[in-house]
Amino acid sequence: MTKNRVNFVKLFLTAVLALATFAMGAGEAKKSKEPFTLNVFAAASLTEALNEIATLYKAAVPEATLTFNFDSSGKLQTQIENGAEADLFLSAGQKQMDAIAAAYVDSTTRKDLLVNQVVLIVPKNSKKNIKSFEDCLGDKVSLIAIGNSSVPVGQYTEEIFKFLNGWDKITAKASLGTNVKEVLSQVESGSVDAGVVYLTDAATAKNVKVVTQAPKGSHKPTVYPAAVLKKSARSQEAKAFLDFLSTPKATAVFKKIGFEVVK
Repeated sequence: MTKNRVNFVKLFLTAVLALATFAMGAGEAKKSKEPFTLNVFAAASLTEALNEIATLYKAAVPEATLTFNFDSSGKLQTQIENGAEADLFLSAGQKQMDAIAAAYVDSTTRKDLLVNQVVLIVPKNSKKNIKSFEDCLGDKVSLIAIGNSSVPVGQYTEEIFKFLNGWDKITAKASLGTNVKEVLSQVESGSVDAGVVYLTDAATAKNVKVVTQAPKGSHKPTVYPAAVLKKSARSQEAKAFLDFLSTPKATAVFKKIGFEVVK
């Protein structure tokens, strides 16, 4: 083989390799920019935070579309069990995540994400002089909004008033909400004397004021677990979004609203 021919073969092979590398790179770029949608099932108390974080995530990952289903964790649990298409579940309580863990949750992705506080609130213009959870047991409160038994905030509320030996008195004058936002709405409208919600919900409302936090030791910790679901068709993308929720940009949003971030 002549020297010129050897050089030609070398140049040809170099060109082929370069084209192959370019094609692979273009293929990867095209793949990474392919639009996709994630169905995120999240506790109602995460509404404001996740809507703000979604804007940040869209800027970072333009090809992503986040579709949120906000409701009580109990309802979301039931929907997942009934076959709803969900990629990620963010619960306001461990109970609901535990209930679907074996059958539906990718255990390798599950983590405790946030901590919230349970507080007593009243309408902003209230003249009832309500100062404590104990006040709810007496004549100052004729009607109190609380979450029902399937809602984490309702379960925490029950624990608090059982701790205070007054659950029977509360059930006799309770107006039940199917999620924490319904409880908040009742207090905002002034249709009840008081309500029990999360600190973060009170922080985003204009027409309520926080009276006090729940007595120390009166209920289980309000920890928010999160996990990718086994049946997710976009498990890698869902894991990437879950990881994003622990980045400085996302945690700044959570903290601003009043959540504590689990480290």
